[in-house]
Amino acid sequence: MTVENLPAGEAPRDCMLCPRLVEFRQENQEKFPDYFNGAVPSFGDRDCELLVVGLAPGLHGANRTGRPFTGDYAGDLLYPTLVKFGFAAGNYGQEIDDGLTLNRAMITNAVRCVPPQNKPTTTEEKTCRPFLVEQIDSLSNVRVLLALGLVAHNAVLTTFGVKKSAYKFAHGARHQLNDKICLIDSYHCSRYNTNTGRLTTEMFEDVFRLIEAQLA
Repeated sequence: MTVENLPAGEAPRDCMLCPRLVEFRQENQEKFPDYFNGAVPSFGDRDCELLVVGLAPGLHGANRTGRPFTGDYAGDLLYPTLVKFGFAAGNYGQEIDDGLTLNRAMITNAVRCVPPQNKPTTTEEKTCRPFLVEQIDSLSNVRVLLALGLVAHNAVLTTFGVKKSAYKFAHGARHQLNDKICLIDSYHCSRYNTNTGRLTTEMFEDVFRLIEAQLA
């Protein structure tokens, strides 16, 4: 497992901490040799004020491209919204070489390696959490964490050592975690949520209006 010269909070591409995820990675390396097939690094501006926290890479999205939400269905809503609200520049092209850049924002995942059926276990979430802890600690300007979905919400709460019962997940909910950082929740911008109407573009943009107000 290579650890040299990694930015704070990043897992090595060949991370070996979770046996089930390592086995799944090795299977995918055989099935999809052209894929990234490793712990997906965070993407964005290390001077960020906004950190977007997702669940885990998608098999044929971020696990293929090596960039969070890139090639995943969820990226089709996330990245254009970041552009619209000034947190990104360029055009999202579903590939890592599309030229898109983030401004004052970074995107990461609670679990850095793709899990089978897109479902990490509780043990895998716990094992990967030190990377998220280190990452948040290293981002000196971060003021807002955007949790995409309940699992990401819970990962953030555990990272801050607060009681989950005091910070209920709800779309558009705002939770002050300390004197500097607040957590804002959104339904995950997944294919299922958008296709069923649980999350609309307007609802997602409303969350970013809350973020804008928080950072104003």
